[in-house]
Amino acid sequence: MAERRLGIILHGATGRMGTTQHLRNLLAIRQEGGLRLHNGDRLMPDVLLAGRSPDKLQALAQAQGVARWSADLDQALADPANEVFFDCAVTGYRAPLAMRAIQAGKHVFLEKPIAPSLHEAMDLARAAHRAGVKNGVIQDKVNLPGLRKLRMLRDNGFFGRILSVKIEFGWWVFDGAFQPSQRSSWNYRQAEGGGMVLDMYAHFRYILDRVVAPVTRVLCRTAIHTPRRVDERGQEYDVDTDDAAYALMELEGGIIATLSSSWATRLRRDDMLTIHIDGTHGSAVAGLHDCRTQALVNTPKPPWNADMRQPKDFYSQWQDVPDNIAYPPSFRACWEEFLRHVGDGAPLVPTLLEGAKAVQLAERAYQSNAESRWIDVEPLTI
Repeated sequence: MAERRLGIILHGATGRMGTTQHLRNLLAIRQEGGLRLHNGDRLMPDVLLAGRSPDKLQALAQAQGVARWSADLDQALADPANEVFFDCAVTGYRAPLAMRAIQAGKHVFLEKPIAPSLHEAMDLARAAHRAGVKNGVIQDKVNLPGLRKLRMLRDNGFFGRILSVKIEFGWWVFDGAFQPSQRSSWNYRQAEGGGMVLDMYAHFRYILDRVVAPVTRVLCRTAIHTPRRVDERGQEYDVDTDDAAYALMELEGGIIATLSSSWATRLRRDDMLTIHIDGTHGSAVAGLHDCRTQALVNTPKPPWNADMRQPKDFYSQWQDVPDNIAYPPSFRACWEEFLRHVGDGAPLVPTLLEGAKAVQLAERAYQSNAESRWIDVEPLTI
């Protein structure tokens, strides 16, 4: 059994996602002796922390016990010891950086969305294909226990014919004046890649495609519910991109999807993201971790009488799907899948083409909002 070192440029390492999700899981793989490949070898991630601030990078490297860091991306890309480029920094700058990495012959792995426009996203996917480099995009939500349970139910025929799906997402994000905001100000600036649709429809596309059925059409209305916010420096600014979106979608097989997503809503549901699937043989509702079902044979007939309080507790009529297996952290699952793709040549579903499909749905949703009509979501190919 041999150990194979794999140099990984982690760009955006000092950001919240870079540190808490990506670096943490890569270091966990390393601390456990690397990732076991098909031939028995161990693939050992060798992370180089990259970003704009030398001080922050050095501090993070020291805190996490990482030997390598650099604020010079050109130098990092020129080093043949670095085989993989990963970016989780600000969305608006991702595509040009990824293109530089592809041109340098690096395998490319990106956070979503991979680009602010479909044109740029397809340019990346095609460039990676021409260069023959391995490429992928993070699709973390499908690795969460709740969504894995939904997919298991679908694959085992629990739903029968799927009729509809309802996605509800969001919570109250403070404006920074009354209380500090939980989200960075760039999320509300169009020029920096902000916007509910660009951010979350990237998730919703792969959730629908991989857990329910591929999206074929969209009808969307966006909104700016909180038009002014206070940024990290205490300065007021105008929000110029959507902080909420409401959509109808059609999926293959005539399935109807409704999606409500808002950063100006207060929670009264099972989780911050919930997915409700109805089928002829059964229904299921999943959050990030839990999933509950109601089969056709267990479906009650609730009484309707508007003049009396409802006597039934509808929540109690659903059954939990048990945690019969141990689920790995969702981002770690993404990394292990991509590392096996690089190290073993194992097949990978979420390529940059899939990342482009996510951007496509966001673009078609914005077009629908602007033109007040249904927009087709056509198939994409390299």
